Amino acid sequence: MSSFNRRFLLGLLALAPAACTFTPAYAPGGPAAGLQNAVRVDNPDSKNSFDLVERLEERLGRPQTPRFALRYTITTKSIGVGITPENATTRYNLNGTVDWVLTDLAGTTVTQGRAQSFTSWSATGSTVAGLSAEEDAAYRLMRILADQIVTRLVASAGSIL
Repeated sequence: MSSFNRRFLLGLLALAPAACTFTPAYAPGGPAAGLQNAVRVDNPDSKNSFDLVERLEERLGRPQTPRFALRYTITTKSIGVGITPENATTRYNLNGTVDWVLTDLAGTTVTQGRAQSFTSWSATGSTVAGLSAEEDAAYRLMRILADQIVTRLVASAGSIL
């Protein structure tokens, strides 16, 4: 490669960051900075909702003076997917859906959506191990769903703030 080509390519590489318009979402002045410590999530009333709210507050913060309210409805369903020739279920999927609505404090809907996912667990160990695995699957599912909600809020932050 000639020295002219190398200098030309190096010059282009030096200019590339200057042309980038990337702004970190939570940076000061970033599109999602206004969501931090501004979203009041409905109080939990079950283990699943507690795990969901815990993760949402971990990601968004717990507001002292909220600007928005987040309501949610959780639906889960356990489905046996691994069955032995003796008709014993050895594996389960836990499907989950969270329908959510973000409103301003006046009650006007700002944005809404649905988060869906699943986790699995094995039921081949003891009863205690099976119950623990099921509990862990539910915990993981609520974290996945909460992360999906936050991702959607961050992605739409530029239009809602």
